[in-house]
Amino acid sequence: MLGLMQSHPLLISNLIEFAARHHGDGEIVSRRTEGDLHRYTWKDVAARSRQVANALDASGLAAGDRVGTLAWNGYRHLELYFGVSGSERVLHTINPRLLPEQIAWIVSHAEDRIVCFDTTFLPIIKGVHAHCPNVQQWIMLCDADKLPGDTGIPNLVSYEAWMGQQPSTYAWPVFDENTASSMCYTSGTTGNPKAALYSHRSTVLHAYAAALPDVMNLSARDAVLPVVPMFHVNAWGIPYSAALTGAKLVFPGGALDGKSVYELIEGEGVTMAAGVPTVWQMLLTHMQANQLKFSTLTRTVIGGSACPPAMIHAFQDNYNVEVLHAWGMTEMSPLGTLCTLKEKHRKLAPEEQMKLRLKQGRAICGVDMKIVGDDGQELAWDGATAGDLYVRGPWVVASYFKGEGGDPLKGGWFPTGDVATIDADGFMQITDRSKDVIKSGGEWISSIDIENIAMAHPAVAMAACVGMPHPKWDERPIVVVSLKPGAELTRDELLQFYEGKVAKWQTPDDVVFVDAIPLGATGKMLKTKIRQQLSDYKLPAA
Repeated sequence: MLGLMQSHPLLISNLIEFAARHHGDGEIVSRRTEGDLHRYTWKDVAARSRQVANALDASGLAAGDRVGTLAWNGYRHLELYFGVSGSERVLHTINPRLLPEQIAWIVSHAEDRIVCFDTTFLPIIKGVHAHCPNVQQWIMLCDADKLPGDTGIPNLVSYEAWMGQQPSTYAWPVFDENTASSMCYTSGTTGNPKAALYSHRSTVLHAYAAALPDVMNLSARDAVLPVVPMFHVNAWGIPYSAALTGAKLVFPGGALDGKSVYELIEGEGVTMAAGVPTVWQMLLTHMQANQLKFSTLTRTVIGGSACPPAMIHAFQDNYNVEVLHAWGMTEMSPLGTLCTLKEKHRKLAPEEQMKLRLKQGRAICGVDMKIVGDDGQELAWDGATAGDLYVRGPWVVASYFKGEGGDPLKGGWFPTGDVATIDADGFMQITDRSKDVIKSGGEWISSIDIENIAMAHPAVAMAACVGMPHPKWDERPIVVVSLKPGAELTRDELLQFYEGKVAKWQTPDDVVFVDAIPLGATGKMLKTKIRQQLSDYKLPAA
């Protein structure tokens, strides 16, 4: 027997129309590439998103056609989020930090018909447009009078000339909620990048889940700064959750240095911010050097890679900001877990609470997870037994666009490539990536643990642990370190720092100092590149 409720599909256009009607005066503040601050409201976003939809109709794009973006976090990008998907086209956010040949391949593989880009990325477009034959229109996100001449890019127009004359009235189409809404290519896979193709249903459900009190806890009383890029898994879904709740949005554009981020937080009364550890390290360094404090920020969501304990302590102890440790991936839209304490944990001593905060947290309602052993059997949730982490849920990928890489599922579950433990309360902790875990003398060593200890040293800016071949022990860990400006540290001093923090056999065999740790397109450490740089490295004699 079916229920007797009205049937309305879950569509992204519903989110922006809700925001316009019920939170129409809510602010959207953007630092533009020109350097100034742009301000308008959710009502304005909705009106201009409808203009985008009309412009797409006028351009002759059919339902399902892809529109690519190479853009920072800003108001025009936000309009494309709603105007493209709401009109039944597919928004394809492209990571501009990829190599030009990768960008050209992705644009061609996605069969983008239109590509919109910020002025910052004009040099990239100049280099790739000739290799993207499917693109019929290139659109620079700028005013008409800011469009440069003689770029050599065919069919180039300014965003404002393209959509600015279109009417702001538009009847959003109603269609199956399983229709594709946006796509994001992974950067962490072997071979060519693979695209996760999100649906309206998966996106709206994820937006609801991300806003829950035990997740990001978003509301109309928040001012949210998504430093995580809108080209990286749709800014962790924050633009959609903000529309759903009516939260104020503050966009940093391309200025992600500590000084610029701090000024936005203070100037706009930001209460919640989200980003990867590398960005927050720059912010903390700026604040410490200038003896600054926060006046409104209460919490920050940190994900993308494991948050060092020293960073959690710095936010909590020095600035009274709660760190919400998060985990997810492109194939999960991206949120899978977020670390908030249960009521019973509030009675624990601070050091016991910190042990929980260092974990990636509990599954968000909608995500199911398990850990399995080498034999494929599910392992105990005891907080100690580590296994391969598998997930499933309504916003977890079922297959990749165009079937790239074959069937990614195993028995209906998606293998994440992470190694993790789960405790009896459901708190999951990533102990390593399966490809990064170090096996020494038959015992596993967590590279994340080794990195976190190094990062706790006051002289260390960033640390990466990798395993190096050893004739007796199979592999031994070494730690690659970049120092903070002006800091001094010797190999022996850092190795001594490990005493009493890990078992002696887990202590790295060596320290390699570098000017900078190579980072990938999403801010994660590139351990493949580190290993390449260390191809001639030999472990010191015992």
